[in-house]
Amino acid sequence: MKCAGVSSTIQKKYRPYMSKKEEVEERENLLKQDFSTTTINEKWVADITYIHVLREGWCYLASVLDLHSKKVIGYSFSRN
Repeated sequence: MKCAGVSSTIQKKYRPYMSKKEEVEERENLLKQDFSTTTINEKWVADITYIHVLREGWCYLASVLDLHSKKVIGYSFSRN
C-alpha cells in the first residue's frame, strides 16, 4: 500500500450519549411483543437510525412502518 500511495481513512467511532435534559417521556408498552395484525393501519412501529454522511457528518433517519403491509408510512431525515 505504501509503494502504491494508498492509505486508509480512519474515523472515530460514533458513540451516542445521554442528554442532560430529561426530555424523554416514558410510555406504556401497548404491543407487548404482539406484532400480528388483521387489518391495515391497526399497528404502527417507529425506529430511529444513525447514518454517517461524508459531507454532513452524522444524520438521523426516523421512520414509521405499518405492521400489516410492512410499508413505510412516513419518514424524516435530518442532522438533528
